[in-house]
Amino acid sequence: MIRSCALKKKLQREGVFREMKLRNYYEKPSEKKARQKAEAVRRARKLARKRAQREGGLPAPDHDAPRRSGPSERSQRSQLRAATQNLKTPSFGAAFLFFVT
Repeated sequence: MIRSCALKKKLQREGVFREMKLRNYYEKPSEKKARQKAEAVRRARKLARKRAQREGGLPAPDHDAPRRSGPSERSQRSQLRAATQNLKTPSFGAAFLFFVT
């Protein structure tokens, strides 16, 4: 039982289950390209957020606080947006990062 849990975690981290789920149905090449681009944007945004937190530009997330979208969370989002405005990516502009969720 313990080994199967470790295997499952490893497969989840590697994205095997996600890939199997995606391969259940045909994905048009244009949809695949759009999905991959959105994933790249998410990764870049997450990396920028982590970098800003390390450099002290943004406060680290408080995991004990209740989740709600109040004024403080909105201001954090605007700080993140300001911090990542000058983020340079090779294939598309930084302005595109905020239109894709």
